[in-house]
Amino acid sequence: MQHIIDRFISYITIDTESDPNSQTTPSTQKQWNLANKLVEELKAIGLEEVTIDDKAYIMATLPSNVDHEVPTIGFVSHFDTSPDFSGANVKPQIVENYDGKDIVLNAEKNIVLSPNYFKDLLLYKGQTIITTDGTTLLGADDKAGITEIVSAMEYLIQHPEIKHGKIRIGFTPDEEIGRGAHHFDVEKFGAQWAYTMDGSQIGELEYENFNAAGAKITFKGKSVHPGYAKGKMINSMLLANEFINELPKGETPEETKGYEGFFHVHHIKGNIEETVLELIIRDHNKKKFERRKELIHKIAKKFNKKFAKKFGEDIVIPIVKDQYFNMKEKVLPVKHIVDIAEKAMRELNIKPIIKPIRGGTDGSQLSFMGLPCPNIFAGGHNFHGKYEYVPAESIQKATDVIVKIAELTAIPGIFDAPEKTKKRR
Repeated sequence: MQHIIDRFISYITIDTESDPNSQTTPSTQKQWNLANKLVEELKAIGLEEVTIDDKAYIMATLPSNVDHEVPTIGFVSHFDTSPDFSGANVKPQIVENYDGKDIVLNAEKNIVLSPNYFKDLLLYKGQTIITTDGTTLLGADDKAGITEIVSAMEYLIQHPEIKHGKIRIGFTPDEEIGRGAHHFDVEKFGAQWAYTMDGSQIGELEYENFNAAGAKITFKGKSVHPGYAKGKMINSMLLANEFINELPKGETPEETKGYEGFFHVHHIKGNIEETVLELIIRDHNKKKFERRKELIHKIAKKFNKKFAKKFGEDIVIPIVKDQYFNMKEKVLPVKHIVDIAEKAMRELNIKPIIKPIRGGTDGSQLSFMGLPCPNIFAGGHNFHGKYEYVPAESIQKATDVIVKIAELTAIPGIFDAPEKTKKRR
């Protein structure tokens, strides 16, 4: 397992933070540092058709070692880290034989990773926990996934007695800012289906995610001297606040779970004359999702009607744009690809945790681009912050799952794949 730990650390100590304000792909130049390293490593372990394009998308092939026809499958991860927290100068700490007590990340700053708050830690007593030093995120999202894919391919190359079909791997930039699949060439990838290695807790297997939209709402106001403002001033900031109060109570991220959708106000900036409110809309259910979007327009229409005479034009201008959709729609017709992953976990004595993703993944966008792509655990916890950690044993287990999926897929007639997944070879 030390080999896997060393590989993971070699990735996370390279800063690959993405930037939502950049218009380039990748969004930051520093992502090339890990991308180029990965290309050389993939060649070194013996993969074929290793390519990297001008936007840093990496693809490679492990050829089939069986004579009979086997579906081409893929595994995908991203190498950028979230801009929510610094990914520079990551200094990992390795806690061997974790005793179930507090882990001091940074004594000087009194930053402690405690099972009293992060109860999932207790699942990993006796294991090797890799943490931050409390000043950066760790980068297990998704460098654990990359570690697992590279390690699994290396293992299959070193153990030719394990039979498998053709396997394609893909590494992307900018997933954390929602662009990971934007320039992914599905036709070039050439797989019937794939799996993103980008989940959290060991055992997670996900093929449902939110339908997602973003809303940008502009509020117009009129600025007048406050001493003489009665009946004249329109404060756009107060309008925005009033709009927020019109949204359903109890339907925010901090008050919902499971299949419950929400509205999430994440940015507001303004003055008396103009305020811009930004929020995201999420729901697993497509009909409820559409109703949520309609509600934004309905509230805006109500405000505009109220101020029509006083303002003379629309005072609230909503722009609502779809972002991604629930991959369940594309995965259910080929449900055997989930069944294979579930069987792989059970054969490795891993209890599958099949649940909806309360977010989105590259797998969602790829599924709608013609590459059905469920999500499998990568092992990390507390992503996007200083309390992020990953058990080394979970990285090893995820690696084992990849190997087992490759092995199972090569068994003739495994779950009898529908015809529609037999198009690419």
